[in-house]
This record gives sequence, C-alpha cells and structure tokens, in this order.
Amino acid sequence: MVLTINVAVLLAVILFFLLRRKVQARSRGDQMVTMALAVAFGVVVAPTDFGQSILNAVGQLAEGTTDSGSP
Repeated sequence: MVLTINVAVLLAVILFFLLRRKVQARSRGDQMVTMALAVAFGVVVAPTDFGQSILNAVGQLAEGTTDSGSP
C-alpha cells in the first residue's frame, strides 16, 4: 500500500490552521512562517488547472473593476 500526499493540499491545510489562530498572539517569526507557507502554496498551485482558473477569474474581476471606473 502506497500513501501519496498532495503537497498543495497539505500546505492548504497547514495555512488554514495557522490563519485560524488569533491575530494578536502572533510573533514576528510566526508571521514569517505563515507568509512563507502562503507563497509556497501559491507557487505549487499556480501551474495547475485550478490555479490557472483562479488567476483568470481574478484577472477578469480586476479588469471589470478598472473598466467600471473609466467614462
């Protein structure tokens, strides 16, 4: 029996639990670890189809908000 772990899912779970904690109790080191894990998660997810669909959705949203401000 072989157990495989998807790195993106593992990082997402770790980030979920780190971000659920109370903000005022965090040290600078804890914030740096959370930031590093978030960047690593983004790098792992970005080349996947799911990551590309999120990128396209955010891009369309940003384009729509910038177009709505122009006359």
